[in-house]
Amino acid sequence: MAAAALERFLFHTRRIPRSQISSLYLHRRGFCSENTPQPPPIQPVSYAPKPKPADETPLENVSPLSPSEDTISSRDLTREDYRYLKDSPMTITPVSYSKKVAPLPEDRVVTEEERAELWTETRKIEANNRAVRRVFKVVEEEKEVPFPTLIKVEKKDGDRKVFDLLEAIHQVKAKAKRNFDETLEAHVNLGIDRRRSDLGVSGAVVLPHGTGKIVKVAVFADGAEAEEARAAGADIVGADELIEEIRTSGKINFDKCIATHSMMQRVTKIGRVLRGLTPNAKKGTVTNNVAAAVREAKQGLLDFRMKDAIVHVGLGKVSFPEEALHENVGAFVNALLLAKPVGLKKTSKYAGYVNSFHLCSTMGPGFPISIQSLSRAADQYVKLRPQ
Repeated sequence: MAAAALERFLFHTRRIPRSQISSLYLHRRGFCSENTPQPPPIQPVSYAPKPKPADETPLENVSPLSPSEDTISSRDLTREDYRYLKDSPMTITPVSYSKKVAPLPEDRVVTEEERAELWTETRKIEANNRAVRRVFKVVEEEKEVPFPTLIKVEKKDGDRKVFDLLEAIHQVKAKAKRNFDETLEAHVNLGIDRRRSDLGVSGAVVLPHGTGKIVKVAVFADGAEAEEARAAGADIVGADELIEEIRTSGKINFDKCIATHSMMQRVTKIGRVLRGLTPNAKKGTVTNNVAAAVREAKQGLLDFRMKDAIVHVGLGKVSFPEEALHENVGAFVNALLLAKPVGLKKTSKYAGYVNSFHLCSTMGPGFPISIQSLSRAADQYVKLRPQ
């Protein structure tokens, strides 16, 4: 009967809105039978608290373990405390751990092999980057200069002092402080296009006071001319036998080379061995007056030749007197003017031909010389030169 009442209730709830179902649900017990037994009411039960021992201290008043206490026994815990410590070991030993610090990259010890590998890899990467920039024509950005940085002051050409010849010679002698006798060197920058072979400059001059070097002279001559060369002081004199000796050995042991006109054709066979010492008629080393040529070579015959529009020569030793060095410089400047190419057309002797003239010692600083003082030295040499 209870089941039929419940079925009717569920059937009617399908047609009743939800808002009315809650009110009907309160009266669902009316459909049940009154003879259904009801459960008995539950009565609350209370238990007396367990008495604590007199020597027991509440847990909240217990301080943490001291360093001297190493273990905790189950007898020291109450029932409530044991409830939380039942799954833990009964012996608790304090453990201290050292602080762990993550290692830094700079603290790592790098071996020599690893350093070499890193350096090789760095070189490869830089080479690859340069190749990529060169292929794709990448313009490198200007690097920022870190602070502080010493910046060199650019010197302008107009601020550089130009010396008189005598004053420059005095300065060169004062700055030459090496433990050997230095050479007075002249460096001339010529205003000649080095790509034009027809404008070459070369020549020879006999310095009035010599170069200060012991010159070893060889003469290619035979007959009476060979005897004249020996009498004039030539160190080596010979003809075909001397030429054959130089050709087979490929070595030379002399500083100057003089030849007669008749021997010149045979001397050309060893031109590769002689190189810059090959006799030349323009330099006065191809002549039949062998005695005079030998004396000039011994006295101080100076050969000069332009290389890349610059002439480098030695004009004596620093130990020479200033007047002697002044005369040597004047003789060289006069010979340099005589060797001026014809195709170089300029209004003045020096304008467009001699751009700059510097004097220095072998290991000393250079001093620029004024063109006016050079011109005076050359004119003085021409006046005092014996005819």
